[in-house]
Amino acid sequence: MFFVYILHGLKDYNLYIGFSGDLNNRLKYHNEGKVKSTKGRRPFRLIFYEAYINKYDAKRREQYFKTTKGKKALKLMLRMYFDLLAGPIV
Repeated sequence: MFFVYILHGLKDYNLYIGFSGDLNNRLKYHNEGKVKSTKGRRPFRLIFYEAYINKYDAKRREQYFKTTKGKKALKLMLRMYFDLLAGPIV
């Protein structure tokens, strides 16, 4: 299986969109600082993933999520998660 995943940086609150054939190890590498592009943004929480049989389908989905339209779709799909992060409006 191939995975497209979304990590939420608990330090900078930004999202990281990635692709991997081994989701558990990849998440571990991100949180251990072994991934150059995310080393200074740790720790991360896995907030979303999709599994694909075909590598190219997963890669194409990852690229979509990195577009403006894809990011907008993610925010709609995960709106309850983001609403709960914001907390109650006082």
